[in-house]
Amino acid sequence: MTAVIDSAQRTRPITMAVLAMGGEGGGVLSDWTVSLAEDNGYYAQSTSVPGVAQRTGATIYYVELFPKNAAHNTYPVLGTMPTPGEVDIVVASELMEGGRAVLRGFVTPERTTLISSTSRTYSMTERTNRGDGRVDSTELVSAALGASQRFIRGDFARIAEETGSVISAVLFGALCGAGVLPFSREQFENAIRAGGKGVESSLRAFAGGYDVATAPERVTVDVSIGMRPADLPLPGAPSVPDPADVARAIADPASMVGAKLQSQANRISSDFPPASRLMLVNAIKRTAEYQDVKYANQYLDRVASIAALEQDWDGEALLTTEAARYIALWMTYEDTIRVAFHKTRRSRFERVGTESRVQDDEVMQVHEYLHPQVEEISDTLPTALGRWLLRSRLMNKVIYKFTHNGIKIQTTSLWGFTTLYVLARMRPIRRRSLRFGEEQRRINGWLELVREYTPGDYALGCQIVECQQVVKGYGETHANGMRNFNALMGALPLLAAGPMPADRLAGLRAAALADETGAQLQAALPA
Repeated sequence: MTAVIDSAQRTRPITMAVLAMGGEGGGVLSDWTVSLAEDNGYYAQSTSVPGVAQRTGATIYYVELFPKNAAHNTYPVLGTMPTPGEVDIVVASELMEGGRAVLRGFVTPERTTLISSTSRTYSMTERTNRGDGRVDSTELVSAALGASQRFIRGDFARIAEETGSVISAVLFGALCGAGVLPFSREQFENAIRAGGKGVESSLRAFAGGYDVATAPERVTVDVSIGMRPADLPLPGAPSVPDPADVARAIADPASMVGAKLQSQANRISSDFPPASRLMLVNAIKRTAEYQDVKYANQYLDRVASIAALEQDWDGEALLTTEAARYIALWMTYEDTIRVAFHKTRRSRFERVGTESRVQDDEVMQVHEYLHPQVEEISDTLPTALGRWLLRSRLMNKVIYKFTHNGIKIQTTSLWGFTTLYVLARMRPIRRRSLRFGEEQRRINGWLELVREYTPGDYALGCQIVECQQVVKGYGETHANGMRNFNALMGALPLLAAGPMPADRLAGLRAAALADETGAQLQAALPA
């Protein structure tokens, strides 16, 4: 691309906006662009507008480039903020940021080339939604396609991870490959070399982004839209599993687990519907890690009691598959033992070191900021002791005194790691803890209702299973969720006696997920 000519036959600057979040190198990308331009006969100016914590510190970096002209000795006046409808290039480190650029009018079909990663970092509104609050990535892609003159996309975050670099280097490569700046690939790479830091990994990442931008359109489309499914997808959300994993789980679940879970995998193969097997394989690994192999057997027993009611065995097996999901989630509730276990895993320290790009001659320190409440402490104790602690006003005051301002623990220190390591190894006493007994009773009561209502109304049974979705979080959030869940279960006799009980229960569940207070649910409940 050359500098754009306006109606007065004078060049206008090339304008570029970079939207990135903290730690993604948006500032580095804009610095590389300025260095590239200034080294190759252009004036260049870069400014930044910090964002807010709602997007983990999202920032807009704005760059304007103007060609030097020997016939004119005056410097151009360059802008400091992107103007809707006047931005030639928009670079976004994440798909939602690309969508925000479209919403703000920075992307236009007459002018703008949009370069965006299809990876997602969920916004606070998506994270705090009580249901599945994720924005549909396919809708974001459709909006970007309609709003831009050209849309270059790919999972640039994955490329950065594979090359051991940061996403800014991948995006810089895609910017080069897009051909929207009047500079050669060699000139782009020289700008990276001039930076002098992490040159080799940055050049590898640059090449990956360049390849995506120069590939045929059919290659740049990522049908998964950058979403990689977790071992257990978010409650209520459609999973996007790898088709190869689905086929493997159906044909040979035993090949997906270790030696200790072979008998459980063989049971999945013989006793459960094909459509539910990938979920079940992931779940037995999750429950065994959470407690032990015996707990994984208990999990399969519970799912089997629901699978016996399955009416669509060779199809989607919705009842069994969703029961497999939500039983696993409820049986592996978050407690202090599980939190400590994850914070002391070797893989976690390796991931933090990789993401922070810690070198061999550097020392990494990890600090945990914890805010335990008396309920979380009592839940971990043996039942009788936990109940005594909850009733003791003196102990409540003592715990509040030490925890109300939070506790900071350095996990990379001997004392901090040992403290959490010992807590993580308390799994054997979990079965005798106050919280464990309460959760098992709740799970059994919920499944009894599923078994009671499903034979007469399969759809209603599926909806009862889905109601577990309202139980989440800890502290007050968990208490509110349990209150809403109990209200839903209490309404079942009235709903079952009326018309369309499954649809009505689905509506009540949506009301329960609409707010934390439960006000909408109370207004919607039958008298």
